[in-house]
Amino acid sequence: MSDQSFLDWPFFGDPHRQLAFKLEAWASQQTWPHPTARDDVDAAARANVKRLGQAGWLNHCVIDPTHRNEEDSTPTIDVRTLCLIRETLARYSGLADFSFAMQGLGCGPISLFGTAEQQTKYLPPVAAGSAIAAFAISERDAGSDVAAMTTTARLDRDHFIINGEKTWISNAGIADHAVLFARTGEHPTRGISAFIVESHDPGLTVTERIDTIAPHPLGTLRFVDCRIPKTRLLGTLGQGFKIAMATLDIFRSTVGAAALGMARRALDEALQRTLDRQIHGNPLFEQQLTQTKIAEMAVAIDCAALLVYRAAWTKDRDGSRITREAAMAKLYATDQAQQVIDKAVQLFGALGVVAGNPVEELYREIRALRIYEGTSEIQKLIIARQVLEAHRRAQADPATASTTRKRGENNAL
Repeated sequence: MSDQSFLDWPFFGDPHRQLAFKLEAWASQQTWPHPTARDDVDAAARANVKRLGQAGWLNHCVIDPTHRNEEDSTPTIDVRTLCLIRETLARYSGLADFSFAMQGLGCGPISLFGTAEQQTKYLPPVAAGSAIAAFAISERDAGSDVAAMTTTARLDRDHFIINGEKTWISNAGIADHAVLFARTGEHPTRGISAFIVESHDPGLTVTERIDTIAPHPLGTLRFVDCRIPKTRLLGTLGQGFKIAMATLDIFRSTVGAAALGMARRALDEALQRTLDRQIHGNPLFEQQLTQTKIAEMAVAIDCAALLVYRAAWTKDRDGSRITREAAMAKLYATDQAQQVIDKAVQLFGALGVVAGNPVEELYREIRALRIYEGTSEIQKLIIARQVLEAHRRAQADPATASTTRKRGENNAL
């Protein structure tokens, strides 16, 4: 069990602490699948979703009308809870964290922008673990540059007709529904709309499965004259970019939380290894170079945790945009987790690169987190632009600059 003293930080209330302790007790008793490329990854992912749903953890992925933010009392998703769950699950299984995260990301737009009918139809099965969700925005030439997407949706009386291709789609092939982003106009951002597509919709096919270094369900969706009822439009026409940004504003911080969980596991494994491993008659931990690495790992983890939970607390406090805070949390936590895990592998020596060793698995799992939901390079661009905007506001009105938060949209993923 990892050190949970961070739960005493003022970012958390008693409900968060109680949830964290309860989840830790539950997760530690589970037998989590750790599939390889040769195993049935789809079956493992389905089993994870079912298990998480039956235990009630997926209820936190969808909007809860009883949970309201502190400023204007509107129903919302508690981001600190999402982060605590992802951090804990990621310590035990990258695939378990993936399964939880995709249920949230795949139904986040419905929670935030769906009609009552859409929410009633799609959210309860996702929360129960009886349906699997996906988020379809990336294309081969439109990942970080969302404005370059070419998938189109054309209105034809009571239906939209969708044509195009989405790739790098998590849960492709096993999802029951996906939130799809497609072009409905010429404007780079205001010409994008969001839709709900179902796996059985005619004209929708999974054309390939994509194998990655850390096996997850991943593939390509192709739409050829795919007809869906116009009632499956999310929000209004042209609101897709806003929907995507608002969703990522919530879930981008949780990517940092998952990285944090992996880093904590790496530190735990490395610390135990250096205590057990004897070098010249003494534990490896007694070597000063070893202690230096352990100290660097611990500092990186605490710094990442502060950024992650600052972003989550800020979002939960007033519901405002946290573009800057979320980008900082994701950038720092994922980059530092990569370094922490690399140090753990080094401390394990040859055993650290043996397939099936926990730190070897973490080494493969962490790499994708620096890419999906906005690469580290994109996060740096976002942060720089946010810093510039804050600087201009300070120059324009120094008296209010420190308390005014920008709620606009950012053009970068």
